[in-house]
Amino acid sequence: MPHKWSSRGCLSMSRYEEDIAVTNLLAPRLAWFAAVARHEHVTRAAHELGVPQPTLSRAMVRLEADLGVALFARRGRSVSLTPAGRSFLAGSDRALAEIARAAHAVRADADPATGHVAFGFLHTMGSETVPGLIRAFRVDHPHVRFSLVQNYGEAMLERLRAGELDLCLTSPVPEAPDLVGRRLDEQRLRLVVPDDHRLATRKRIRLAEAAEETFVTLEPGYGLRRITDDLCAEAGFRPRVAFEGEEAETLRGLVAAGLGVALLPPPAVARPGVVELTVTAPRAVREIGVAWLDGHPDTPPVAAFKRFLLSRRGRLLPDGQEPYVA
Repeated sequence: MPHKWSSRGCLSMSRYEEDIAVTNLLAPRLAWFAAVARHEHVTRAAHELGVPQPTLSRAMVRLEADLGVALFARRGRSVSLTPAGRSFLAGSDRALAEIARAAHAVRADADPATGHVAFGFLHTMGSETVPGLIRAFRVDHPHVRFSLVQNYGEAMLERLRAGELDLCLTSPVPEAPDLVGRRLDEQRLRLVVPDDHRLATRKRIRLAEAAEETFVTLEPGYGLRRITDDLCAEAGFRPRVAFEGEEAETLRGLVAAGLGVALLPPPAVARPGVVELTVTAPRAVREIGVAWLDGHPDTPPVAAFKRFLLSRRGRLLPDGQEPYVA
């Protein structure tokens, strides 16, 4: 809600902001209030809470002053709830129950044996690499839970920054002051052409030989698109793009249909209708790495999965997706 200006020209809090401020003051005292209300006796409540009785009495007086209403009718050390007190107790019970549920959830997520990892990865890592990683990790951590997000690199980095992901598997390895990136492996890229293409009888090719071809690529913002543009520039040309997509296998299908050629990582399963050529120059690879938010504390399950990923340096990719060899 908008701020309001007082008659003196000073910025005053809106009613919503006043309620938030009061809530911040009240939150630590809700459990004390609930104990007094349950016992209807300040001394017994103080004994249960382990606080001095005068401290508890003063806290209840301040609570009423903050709210501007009487919560208790007092008779010596005994008290009874007023109608306002009964209404406030109902809300306090709901708030305390929600706090207890939240505390249980965060403790459960941090449990070393059964905790939670929010993990992002590239579309091209989804068919074999990530399932293989999780399968191997669960040999020693069978009950750790995963929330998985499949997306392109920039989108995952934004989710890291927003606290929605703990780790992500991405390419290229990010270089940003607020992120930590570690290189895990590299994957060779191939020039994929239709099986009836003029280059289809070749095994190896210099990328410059494809300068006159039409390309199908991923959309701008994808790491593989950036690598494609950079490799073509290094080979001395700018690719003519017929289609920009979101999935590598969609591009491979469009190559088979004769729409163009593409620079792609090896497929999980060989696709009919295309021939995949080794690119000899320039060096056509993409780095695969893991990234996380710098300074962000890890829960035990996240720390364990991070250690596991880093232990896979040089052997991240499944068989058939071997690193580049010139």
